[in-house]
Amino acid sequence: MKPGLQRLLDDAGAKRVLDALGDGPDVARFVGGAVRDALLDRPLHDIDIATSWLPEETLALLDTAGIKAVPTGLKHGTITAVVNGRGIEVTTLRLDVATDGRHAEVGFTDDWRADASRRDFTMNALSLDRSGDLHDYFGGQDDLTARRVRFIGVAGTRVREDYLRILRFFRFFAWYGEGVPDETALTACADCRERLQRLSAERIRVEILKLLAAPRPLRAIQAMADIGVLAELLGQAASPSGLAMLLPIELEADPLLRLAALSPGDKAHMLSIAECLRLSNAERRRLTDLALPLDDLNATPEVALHRLGADLYRQRALLSAAIEGGPYEERMVAADAWTPQQFPIAGRDLLALGIPKGPDVGELLSVLETWWMTGGFRAQKADILAEAKVRIGRPAAANGDKI
Repeated sequence: MKPGLQRLLDDAGAKRVLDALGDGPDVARFVGGAVRDALLDRPLHDIDIATSWLPEETLALLDTAGIKAVPTGLKHGTITAVVNGRGIEVTTLRLDVATDGRHAEVGFTDDWRADASRRDFTMNALSLDRSGDLHDYFGGQDDLTARRVRFIGVAGTRVREDYLRILRFFRFFAWYGEGVPDETALTACADCRERLQRLSAERIRVEILKLLAAPRPLRAIQAMADIGVLAELLGQAASPSGLAMLLPIELEADPLLRLAALSPGDKAHMLSIAECLRLSNAERRRLTDLALPLDDLNATPEVALHRLGADLYRQRALLSAAIEGGPYEERMVAADAWTPQQFPIAGRDLLALGIPKGPDVGELLSVLETWWMTGGFRAQKADILAEAKVRIGRPAAANGDKI
């Protein structure tokens, strides 16, 4: 048996849930991503179990076993069993009664093949019973071995059932696929690409960022561009070219930096992308920090590093190299060698000189910090305060500085 499958079978929390649900291959099985990743011997994250018990029966069995059960999606047959602080989803076998392109009305069944047939890709329809037998109704194991992402049944039908599957196809191809994407899947995704506008921005955000976190996302992104899906999501200006240049030189897989390379633009553009994808406030700030132009990199490395900080300096340097062909190796060396410098004065020091509270304090601080930086960061506190006194006494019109 593959080591990953054995680890899944040996999971203590899952064992306890399976014990509660009872013996037999048709009572409960591992399903979905846990089986797929176990076959590839990848780390196991979420563990999902399917069962032939009805939801109310599942709740009763878990309660009898002393397992906390949370009815997280009772209407759709899903209960979360909480074991040692970790959630394991247990879902009753289902049939799709009706679909509208995003949500499904489901009925319950005891037919394992019927439940598997409603899943999206063959590699996600695998199930593993507790005796270690793998159940594969649609050739999912062969597809997984061949790194082939393939819809179950007719691709167009599966996409029209749930348009989110367009994005899931490209995300799974980025993580699990190789070679050329399945042609029937591409045709189905292209035919329905305009329906992506029916999806919530939050769902699109999750899929895009997960795709961009893949070790090798370029082929999936290129395929999205070729059939018009990328433009549908990020606008006509989005292009794989910047991403293609970034990937060989990046320091780590950074979805937001990759997004900035995929759809570069000024601050207004980045804000529109952030709004379109409903990015979090922290993600929005990071994306706008990567906005064009990248002229601040043209200052001396010491000045640019002081203004940006080493992390942002590196990110903007990589983005500049990807989009503009700018140098990056020497900039990386400069960032690694940089020692942060603390500006020796603060606003309270200027207030002590008699400058009243207000915007003039901040403006003068900015002027003095620029003077300090262009002087090679050598001036000490006394020197800077002396310069401040000179500037206070000097008419702004005479020296061109706004104070």
